[in-house]
Formats: sequence, structure tokens, C-alpha cells
Amino acid sequence: MKSLLLLPAIVATLTGQDAPAPITAPQRKAVVETLAKELKARYVFPEVAATVGQALTAKVAKGAYEGATTPQAFTEALSKDLRELGKDGHFRVRFDPGFKPGSDDEDKPPTKEEVAQTRLQAERRAFGIAKVEQLPGNIGYLDVRGFGPTEFVGPAFSAALSLLSGTEALILDLRLNGGGDPESVAYLVSHFFALGDSRHLNSIYNRPRDVTREFWTTPTVSPRYTNPVYVLTSARTFSGGEECAYDFQTQKRATLVGEVTGGGANPGGAVALGHGFVAFVPTGRAINPITKTNWEHVGVKPDVAVPAADALRTAHVAILKGILEKEKDAGYRKRLEGLLAKVEKGEVEAPVYSRR
Repeated sequence: MKSLLLLPAIVATLTGQDAPAPITAPQRKAVVETLAKELKARYVFPEVAATVGQALTAKVAKGAYEGATTPQAFTEALSKDLRELGKDGHFRVRFDPGFKPGSDDEDKPPTKEEVAQTRLQAERRAFGIAKVEQLPGNIGYLDVRGFGPTEFVGPAFSAALSLLSGTEALILDLRLNGGGDPESVAYLVSHFFALGDSRHLNSIYNRPRDVTREFWTTPTVSPRYTNPVYVLTSARTFSGGEECAYDFQTQKRATLVGEVTGGGANPGGAVALGHGFVAFVPTGRAINPITKTNWEHVGVKPDVAVPAADALRTAHVAILKGILEKEKDAGYRKRLEGLLAKVEKGEVEAPVYSRR
């Protein structure tokens, strides 16, 4: 299965079922020991894996989790320690008794059932697209919340950009984007370079396989959008959402507006720990071809720093001002000036449904 930049976790619901049994001390010890073993085998930084594994094993031996007798309490406590010790925002432990480990063989094709389930999940999330809109002033707005598998979300990305292809400028909203497939990140970003403009966007090193995979713009995507682009970010923008913003910024293709992002650049996958517990273990690290580094711990810093709640209005105002500077038609300039004044004040024209 492909390594992901953290698609939002699908947590099994227990509604209508009996409450899970309490977690015992021997079970907690076994889970932590398995976690330490998996970290040693998989985590992208071996030295950190050894240190974190030893620290967690010592903590459980001293009874550090004695009060965490429910699965929820134990996952919360273990996740907190794992993140603090490893200083990696991707670390997470969850309780999911129905979890089925995927194959470590990335070249093994998925089963028909796996494909159908993945497609269903993508459809239920509208392929990661929350909103496609034409803002006042003929400004495109695209709100992308996640990057699912390219074969499912790619056509939706292209369709959305077809709708926005005639706009003066485009705002890509990543403020609630939690990540996903790096191949899909590259697919979306590919739309924003002229046909024939090939760009190396990102590379990911995978420690268990000891290979580095490069991600380039896709030459066959369409339409191509070459007008100005603004990308909105927040502290919740994470993982693949951050990579998307970072790609735009390092390629000097967009202006980033908003807040510093979450700071998670290490992709990975879920592993079973026994007794119904599952951990997300980062197995790789992103390597930007321009900066030779990534956004781990530091986040992606916006070009225009404003609170996330003000980012859309800030970008909209900046775009309208840019259009006004170039517009020669006096009548249209007057309309734009009136629109700009309203957007600056945060005023929104309500639709009128009565006959005029």
C-alpha cells in the first residue's frame, strides 16, 4: 500500500456495541513493548526510535499508565508521551479492534474489496473538495480538505479547476487540510504550471525500503491555470496539506496567507500493536528539491501572516487591488472599487430572490 502523508484516521465507532473491556497491566506492557519493537524496525530516525522505545518501556515498567484502565485513556496517554518523546506530530495510537494490517509490499495490487472501500471513502468525502465557488470580482475559490488516492480524487480536482478556469485569480484554501497521498498533492499542483513546464516538487525517503521516491508535476493533467494563486493556511494545515503549500511556496507559484502550519513532514503507516491497539509510525521524511529540507517541527511560514479566520478576506482584498491596478475601463474600475470597499469591511451581499 502507498505511504500517505496522513489521511485523517478512520476511527471505528462503538455505538450500539458493548463498552470495550478494561485494559490490564500485562496488556499495557505488551502493547508498549510491541510499539518499541515497531519503532526500532520502522521509524524514519533509528536513533530517536531507540530512545523513545526505551523511555516508554521504562515508563510502563514503573507503572506510569496504571490509571489508564480504559482503551481511550490509554491511547491518549500513550499518544501524548509518544509525541513528546519523539517530537513528531504524526505519532498517534488509537483503539481499533477491527484494524487489518495492509501488506508491506507496495507493489502488491489491492483487492477488489479494498478498491471499493477506498472509493466509497473518497466519495463520502466529496473527493476532498469542500467547496468550489466564484467569489465577487471573478475570483476562484477552491477548498480542499484532503488528498485521497489519485485515481479517485484526480478527476475531481481537474473538474473543479475546469469550473474556475476563467477566473482572474484563484484562492486555494488549505486551512482545514489534514494531508493524504503525496501523489495527489503533485497531481493538484500540476494544474498550476503551463503545459510543458516540468517541476520536481518533492521527494520522500522510506527507511524500511531504503528508497527515495521523487514526485514531479504530471504532464498530462488539464486544465492549466496560470493566473495568480493565493494559498490559505492555518495551524491545522498538516502533513500533505503542508506539502502542498510548501510546494507552491518553494516553486514561487503562489502567495501564502494565514498562519504557520502544524509542522508534520514525516509520512508513514499504521501498524498493529495487539489487543486492538494501532499506532501510526512515520517511516519516511520529505526532502524538498530546492531547500533540501522540509517543514518538520517548524511548519510552513506564510508570506502574509494573519489569523486564519482573516486569511480569505485578506487574500480577496489583495487580489482585487491587483486587478484594479491594471484595469483601464472606468466603468468596471468603479464597480471594482465598490466591491473592494465591501470586502475590506467584511460585508457580504445577500442574494435577492424577489422580482426586481
